[in-house]
Amino acid sequence: MVEGPAELKFLALADRLRREILDGIRQPGTRLPTEKELAADTAVSISTVRRAVDNLVAEGLVDRRQGSGTYVRTPQVTKARRLLMGVVVPSTTFYYPHVLRGIEEVRAEADARVELVCSGYDQRLECKLLHEMLDAGVDGLLLTPTLTGPEPTDTYLSRLAQLPVPAVLIERRDTSLRAANDSVCTHHEAGAYEAVGHLAQLGHRTIGLVLRSPSPTADPVAAGYRQAIAELGAVPIRFQASLEEWGPATADRALAHLRSAGCTAALCFGDRQAALLVSAARRADLSVPGDLALVAYDDEIADIPDVPLTAVAPPKYLVGRTAAELLLHRLRHPDHPPRSILLRPGLTIRQSCGAVVPAER
Repeated sequence: MVEGPAELKFLALADRLRREILDGIRQPGTRLPTEKELAADTAVSISTVRRAVDNLVAEGLVDRRQGSGTYVRTPQVTKARRLLMGVVVPSTTFYYPHVLRGIEEVRAEADARVELVCSGYDQRLECKLLHEMLDAGVDGLLLTPTLTGPEPTDTYLSRLAQLPVPAVLIERRDTSLRAANDSVCTHHEAGAYEAVGHLAQLGHRTIGLVLRSPSPTADPVAAGYRQAIAELGAVPIRFQASLEEWGPATADRALAHLRSAGCTAALCFGDRQAALLVSAARRADLSVPGDLALVAYDDEIADIPDVPLTAVAPPKYLVGRTAAELLLHRLRHPDHPPRSILLRPGLTIRQSCGAVVPAER
């Protein structure tokens, strides 16, 4: 993950000493144990102790006095330190700008600082960035972890839960009940369920699902679709292709699959796949929504196609704001149990599903 446990021992020790100072356990003017005493007490090397104390000196929490020792600084000398939040997202151009706006509002209200980095969906780069943030002394992390990489998902998420500072996952959640990460995520199952329900209310009974992969969102979307289809007493019809495959030819194949199964409607993850299906329908002399009603998932570019797409709209801004608020809560109450918060998405009605589109005001 970030680094081996041994590489992070000095950060964990610095965090422990920092909390003891800020909580008043180590009073201003008192001397810290010697490096040798701290090393013996915490079962780490003297070099690890020295790196941890160096961090506290840099933060202005302690002073080294030649020949005397290291002392906790008095409140009059200690400069107030603004909270530093580390934010790691996979992209700053698609989906996540709305999330970042929610984080920024909470940051401003808390008068905190933010260090933002982009992983580009690269797990190895993400690990390096996380290590650099920890080394820079972030107080907590907001991150969208990359779950497609060299490390298995469960292992990666479990190791994130062991970071020396609090971390809140954004649009990702634990896949095992053994893990203990705080998380804020769109309830994708509910979004897909409501999309299928909306199509059913419009009279459709043979409703397909079109997916791109790999994506951590694809499985929960599929789960919500399956539940809705089962409650309708219908047969699930699914087409899936990799993100790299998706283009006009793949859209033509998806359309042919849906039509051969008798589908009159489909839920598409995501917007681009739905837009490609609109174009495929035009090439086949079919109409959307007349021959095939569509609901897209994401609502990022759903209003752009010639036939504007009805779309499931994750509450991206609220996800960011809630995640930042949860991190602040975790920093104030480190002993509280972890929370996993799911936020239901909305449904934006446009022309592609055949429903009456609300008039603009």
